Amino acid sequence: MQYMGSKNRIAKDLLPIMLAERKPNQWWVEPFVGGANVIDKVKDNRIGNDIHKYLIALHKALQYGWVPPKKVSKEMYYAIKSNPENYANELVGFVGFLCSFGGKWWGGYAVNKKEDNYAERGSRVLTRQAKLFEGIDFREGSYLEMKIPPNSLIYCDPPYEGTTKYKDNFDHKIFWEWCRYMIKEGHTVFVSEYNAPDDFVCIKTIEHRTVLNKNNSYKRIEKLFRGSYV
Repeated sequence: MQYMGSKNRIAKDLLPIMLAERKPNQWWVEPFVGGANVIDKVKDNRIGNDIHKYLIALHKALQYGWVPPKKVSKEMYYAIKSNPENYANELVGFVGFLCSFGGKWWGGYAVNKKEDNYAERGSRVLTRQAKLFEGIDFREGSYLEMKIPPNSLIYCDPPYEGTTKYKDNFDHKIFWEWCRYMIKEGHTVFVSEYNAPDDFVCIKTIEHRTVLNKNNSYKRIEKLFRGSYV
């Protein structure tokens, strides 16, 4: 799924490191599942959580066979944006993300000089991705309120500090304290971020290009941190 901050292109670099530490039957938990571009490549016990209700509604609808529309006009895009309560949550989620430039939530109606059909492309991609959603326990809510099975492997991809945040400000200090608590509870914790406190060890660095808008992109360095048990 096209999603701002997606790890789809670098999942192949991140997953082998984390999966090497995953124990048999251990739950894979993502408190910030986003576009589900990592969890869809993991097998067996999986929980994908996100605070964004329209995003989770979209994932769940895809699980049950919903096929997104292949055509969304500019007028329809802004009608849904203005009055989301008049439409099904999964449709709001699809249009808000997949029909917006760069996968940014209501980041502007996606259009280019070639007049590509972003809705058709998004529908095709999601229908294919939905086949990988079988068995995932998608949940809506704050990561702070999650009920996580004992001794899980937790992969966090939170809003990065200093970048676009959720509609409510994300408190990074509270997040890192939560990670420490999870570690004390016996969970294995990995975090994707640019930087982390000293008690989180950087175990992988990846450079790749990120698109800001139709005129700008930049290189950024992704880091994978592992929580320390000392």
